[in-house]
Amino acid sequence: MTTHHLVRRAADLSWSPAAGPLGGSTGLEQWSVVDASTPAVHTGFGLGRLAPGGAVPAHVHSYEESVYVMDGHLVIQTPGEAARLGPGGYGLIPIGVPHSLRNEGDVETRFVRVSVPVPRPEHDFDTQLVPDFGETDAVDADVRDPRTRRYGHITAAHMDPSRQSQELLEVSASMRTALLVYSGISLKMMVDSDLGAVLSSMFMVQYEPHGAAGLHDHPLEETYLILDGSVDATFDGAEYHLEPGDVAWAGVGCQHSFRNGDGSVRWLETQAPQLPPRHGYRFARDWDYLRQRLEGDT
Repeated sequence: MTTHHLVRRAADLSWSPAAGPLGGSTGLEQWSVVDASTPAVHTGFGLGRLAPGGAVPAHVHSYEESVYVMDGHLVIQTPGEAARLGPGGYGLIPIGVPHSLRNEGDVETRFVRVSVPVPRPEHDFDTQLVPDFGETDAVDADVRDPRTRRYGHITAAHMDPSRQSQELLEVSASMRTALLVYSGISLKMMVDSDLGAVLSSMFMVQYEPHGAAGLHDHPLEETYLILDGSVDATFDGAEYHLEPGDVAWAGVGCQHSFRNGDGSVRWLETQAPQLPPRHGYRFARDWDYLRQRLEGDT
């Protein structure tokens, strides 16, 4: 079996007009990183930027879409609901839900788009324009507001293990309020099944100084966008030093590991499909241990 990975550097960033049915958008450009031209099957991943006053017309997808806002503000309009996401805002757009996008601010919006499974160019990128359904007043995304339950917000403070008391967190019935901490690694879920996702997940990862994850692989695809700090990574034996703006993708079965130095590092991570209930992580050291035990018994 041949496994695959790819790394795209921040310096590789190149904006292009939207393609396919969304080519009529105003002020929209994108950088497609993981798409049908790569070995990916489940994951479409890229950056978008929307100019002030820019808009994307009403449309639907036959894939699950999630977004994460890096800069500026993005309004996601669905029938009867408009959610405004600022920096650190994220959200889910389920399959078949009509939606449009707009930038009501006076600065450019930059955001991450994740599409699962990967959109197919020969099928118009699995996107269909629909009749305009009008605009409603935008409401800031609030995890407690029933009108914006498919959206949330995360900041660097949410990743601080010392600031996890209830009064410091957004109140929610889901694990999105919990911080998983292990081996110098902190992880907080963002887009998950609690938010309504069925095909994908998105979460934030932070490594404290000298944090590390040993060599492992998954029965799914992962994508990583470095936001702060830097980390040394290996993918199938190839070594990389990843810095802010770099994107890496690991296919099914790709053995990978991470280790950082004296500083902390934070990145956005996606998985597609979602992690199975069991056996989602296969650590090489566990199976090496078994092999050594068996060899010692012979």
